[in-house]
Amino acid sequence: MNQNAILWPGFALAALTFLVWFRLYFERLTEMKAKRVHPQKVANRADAAKLLSNTQALDHYANLFEAPVLFYFTLAAIAVAKLDLAVLLPLAWAFVALRAAHALVHLTYNKVMHRFYAFFLGSVCLWIFIARAAWQLGHSA
Repeated sequence: MNQNAILWPGFALAALTFLVWFRLYFERLTEMKAKRVHPQKVANRADAAKLLSNTQALDHYANLFEAPVLFYFTLAAIAVAKLDLAVLLPLAWAFVALRAAHALVHLTYNKVMHRFYAFFLGSVCLWIFIARAAWQLGHSA
């Protein structure tokens, strides 16, 4: 298996982050223009939450810089250490798929329990991914 294959889930998650950013940008500018909100009036999240009603994309964008940071770090560690990808690569793709499902729910109909299931399963997948990579790293030395 090509060792660089472990990097593709990271690029896929980065692409998802960019898509959410574009949606955030479009929705924010559209709402600000419609409500005639001066940009300085939404200089921070607290002010934006008071003046703007659509915050789902902003909330989700911020979420993509929380747990996924651990994912990106683990991808880099796996690539540098050249760990066996037989289990790690499917786990990485599963995490990305669950993050995409989480984004889809959050940015569309936003049913909290559906979003929670995707988030929870993604978190479990991430922790198994990190634990497996750490275990392999510990046993390869």
